[in-house]
Order: sequence, then C-alpha cells, then structure tokens
Amino acid sequence: MRLDKYLSACGFGTRSEVKKMVKKGVVAVDDGIVRDQGFQIIPGKNKVTCSGKEAAYREQVYIMLNKPAGVVSATGDRWHDTVLDLLEGAYPERKLFPVGRLDRDATGLMLLTDDGALAHSLLSPKRHVAKLYEVVLNAPVDEADIAAFAEGLALEDFTAKPAVLAKLDGCRAEVELTEGKFHQVKRMFEAVGKTVLELKRTAIGPLKLDGGLQPGEWRELTAEEEATLRAK
Repeated sequence: MRLDKYLSACGFGTRSEVKKMVKKGVVAVDDGIVRDQGFQIIPGKNKVTCSGKEAAYREQVYIMLNKPAGVVSATGDRWHDTVLDLLEGAYPERKLFPVGRLDRDATGLMLLTDDGALAHSLLSPKRHVAKLYEVVLNAPVDEADIAAFAEGLALEDFTAKPAVLAKLDGCRAEVELTEGKFHQVKRMFEAVGKTVLELKRTAIGPLKLDGGLQPGEWRELTAEEEATLRAK
C-alpha cells in the first residue's frame, strides 16, 4: 500500500494533506524518515510514525459518536450536516457509514464503521440486538404504560414487539427495544398518549455511550469494545 494512502486510511488527513507531511520529513517507516509518498507499506509489518505518533492500520474502523441534535444520520445531505461531517475529514480513504439511524432532533450514540458484516449483524431483526434510549416526556410514565410496552403496541402499520419501559425521575424514562423502525420510539409513546420531547440513545447492544463524549465528539472504539460487539 502507498504510504500516503496508508496514512490517510489511518486517519492522518486527506491524501493531499499527508503528502505535505511526507515532504516535510515528519513521517518515518521503521524509524527511517521517508519523503516519498509512493513508498510501499506492508500493513502489520512496517512501523509507521507521523510526527512521532504511530500510524496503526486496521482492516476496519469503528467510531463511537455522540450525535447532537440537528445532524442527520446519513453519509450525505443537501440541507443539513451529517454524522460524517462531524469527523471533519478524518478517514477520507474509508467508506464510513452510520449503523442504523437516529432522527435529526435525537441525540446520543451512533456507531460509524466501514464493516458491512458487523453492521448487518447489529441491525438484523433476527439478532434481537437491544437499543437503549432515555426520553423526556410531557408527562410521567405510569404502570399502564409499562404494561402496554411489555405487551407490544399496535401501531398504524405494524405491531411493535414487546419493549422494556422503566420510569426514571420526573418525566424522564428509559426504554429498551430490539427494533428500530421509523420514529418508532416516538410513535410508541404517542400510542399511550404521551409526547417525546427529548430522545437520546445510550446503548446499542453491549456498546454504551461514553459519558465523557460531549455532543458532536467522537472516538475510536477500544479493542475491548470491538471484541464485545463482535461477540454479540
């Protein structure tokens, strides 16, 4: 693999940006400075550093993002910023995409990756991967709401599978479901006469939103988080 493509795939910038870094002499391969952007790298064998920081190549990239409101869960949009725009050009050589979606006004955990197989396993209805949401409602939930969610709610075009609803403090609640149809959480609460004012996803299967990530911030998954997702 070309050195410039390798560095770009490792998240060090666009091809043009990393070419400038190589020319400046801040890139080393096996502890020797290399100024040729076309220098051939063997991923996993050669040690590559840029300004002293090691460029570790992986076959796939997994990114945890704390999605803010107003951003769409898409790879491109004419009118609104997307979750990929929040990466600000990182990993330009990767064809990253969001695993599942959140409404534009919703916030919380998004997983971005270029691993299609893992994405399919997390989204497949047959896998029953749970998603956890925190909501703020116009009124507190009651025992009747909890029972209705547990039984499964008949909506206009489908019947939602049983979900676990738990009351938090005040008008806050937590709901866990294994589906992810369009506006599903909001529609389920509408079915019991309540309106969702705020919605935040806090977990996808075993992957929990990092409390240290502010809205709009992101980081790569740890090796442990990757392994847990794959096991799921």
